[in-house]
Amino acid sequence: MKPNDFFNAEDKAKIAGAIKAAELNTSGEIRLHVETHCKTDVLDRAAFIFSQLHMHKTEARNGVLFYLTLEDKKFAILGDIGINQKVSTDFWNSIKENMTAFFKDGKVSEGLEKGILMAGEQLKLHFPYKDNDVNELSDEISYGK
Repeated sequence: MKPNDFFNAEDKAKIAGAIKAAELNTSGEIRLHVETHCKTDVLDRAAFIFSQLHMHKTEARNGVLFYLTLEDKKFAILGDIGINQKVSTDFWNSIKENMTAFFKDGKVSEGLEKGILMAGEQLKLHFPYKDNDVNELSDEISYGK
């Protein structure tokens, strides 16, 4: 299955809506990237995609990437240095655990929505929305092979 065929139109809209909602109260930026396979360590691949999507170029270094592989059933959440300097060490793991519960029930899009909104809540605490905020990165899902 091609990654861009995995989610139906409604799921894509809900995920993009979760990203928009999460970013409403923060200057932080959230992206989702979906691929079929990950032939390397999932965190290494997520870091590569993070760079490819130019997520390290946000002004406050406050980008978050949700990376998902469909057939390998792996995922990672990667936050930029600006976030990692402010959130607790177990923050990403708590989001992953929450998402995993949804994934085990076959509710992938719901798990992603929940994780994205949880990340947004944390971003809001450390990177509040500013009147002159610019959406620095696309809210649409990106896809690989």
